[in-house]
Amino acid sequence: MSNLYGAFNQKMDYVFKIVLIGDSAVGKSQLLARFARNEFNLESKATIGVEFQTKTLVIDNKMVKAQIWDTAGQERYRAVTSAYYRGAVGAMLVYDMTKLQSFDHMASWLEELRGHADKNIVVMLIGNKCDLGTLRAVPTEDAQEFAEKENLYFMETSALEETNVESAFMTILIEIYQIINKKSLTASDRLDYAKSASLKGTRIIVPGQDSDPNARKAGCCMTS
Repeated sequence: MSNLYGAFNQKMDYVFKIVLIGDSAVGKSQLLARFARNEFNLESKATIGVEFQTKTLVIDNKMVKAQIWDTAGQERYRAVTSAYYRGAVGAMLVYDMTKLQSFDHMASWLEELRGHADKNIVVMLIGNKCDLGTLRAVPTEDAQEFAEKENLYFMETSALEETNVESAFMTILIEIYQIINKKSLTASDRLDYAKSASLKGTRIIVPGQDSDPNARKAGCCMTS
C-alpha cells in the first residue's frame, strides 16, 4: 500500500469545485455519496445548507482533487447556497425524472447558476432515478431538447443502481481538465473516455475501498 499513500502525499495539480443543484429530494446527495464513497442510503435525510465531499483522481498523469458541493434544494436555503457558486468550475443540474415540477424548475436553477458562477462553467443536466422507469414523468426527448437549447451536457442516472453516475462525474471532470489544458477532444471522445476510464489510462484512487467488490465496476481501479 506504500504507493497508494505516496500518491496522496503528492502535491495536487488541480482542485476542481463542482456544485450539485436542483430541488430538494431529487437525489443530489445520493449521487454524491455513490460517486465519492460508492454508498447509497435509503434513509438519507435532506441536506441542510451545504455539504461537500472530495475525491482524488489521476487524469492524464495529473493529480486532481474533485471538491463536490451538495447544495440544499429548499427555498429557505437558496440565499445561503448562492455564495457557494463562487469558484465553481463545474455544475450538475439535477432533477427527478419522476417529478415534472423538478424538471420545470431547471430553468430557474440554471438562471441562478449563471448569475453567480463563472461564465465558462461546465454544466451537465442530470435526470436522476432512471431506475423508476414506470413512473417517468419527464420524457428523455424533452430533457435533451432543453440541454441542447442551453448548451448543456445531459445524462440520465440512477444512484440506486449506479447507472451512469461514474460516467456523469467523469465526463464533467475530464471536460474541465481539457478546457484548462486547452486540449481538443470531440464530445464522443470525451464520453468514451468517461465510460472506459481504464482503457484511457485514467486511475481513480479512493482510499478505504480496497474491499469494495464494486470498486472496478465503472472503470475504477486501485493502485497498491
